[in-house]
Amino acid sequence: MTLGLVAALAGLALLDSTSVGTLFIPIWLMLTPGRLKLGGFGVYLGTITVFYYGVGVLIVLGASQVIDHLDSKIALWVQLVIGVFLFVVSFRFDGKKKPDTGKWRERINANGSAAALAGIAVLAGVVELATMLPYLGAIGMMSAADLGPAQIGLLLAGYCLVMIVPAVVLLGGRLALQRRIEPLLTRISTWFAEKGAGMTGWILGIAGFLVARDAIARLFFL
Repeated sequence: MTLGLVAALAGLALLDSTSVGTLFIPIWLMLTPGRLKLGGFGVYLGTITVFYYGVGVLIVLGASQVIDHLDSKIALWVQLVIGVFLFVVSFRFDGKKKPDTGKWRERINANGSAAALAGIAVLAGVVELATMLPYLGAIGMMSAADLGPAQIGLLLAGYCLVMIVPAVVLLGGRLALQRRIEPLLTRISTWFAEKGAGMTGWILGIAGFLVARDAIARLFFL
């Protein structure tokens, strides 16, 4: 496990932290009228974190079966192809197209119980499975790095925790500043509603660059 790998994974995790499930639904929970329910907020964040970790473990187990039958050089070439693919796909996202955020806000406003919020977290994770390409790129990097199961498990856990750091930081601001931080949260929410698709393109482009750069570094310079 190298410092460069850890730094690249941390960068990908921060990119993943800007998804609907890990940032914008938590923001909408903070903006819900009435008293902020810390218990429900914690249930939501905890559920989506465990969901992502579980999905990561399942993908790693499948990827390991493939990587074990590949030469390490071939595995790195596969990683490079994944990185280039992510970068190319990023150009297909229309920055003018607005994401459909209304349905998520309706679910949040209509369901305030801990069980309902856990269900919303799982649903958000399932919906995002098709777009969790930075996470797949990160898993590809771990699988190609010849790490032990314990190391991969630790990196996956760290990745999933970094993904919720921005939401936790904003929660701290919400608790410390009370309603004074609501204008900032509202601006972030509005910005996402208007620029979400374009932001997804940028995220995939940066993720593709990080994944490809790591593969190139280990193929030609290490």
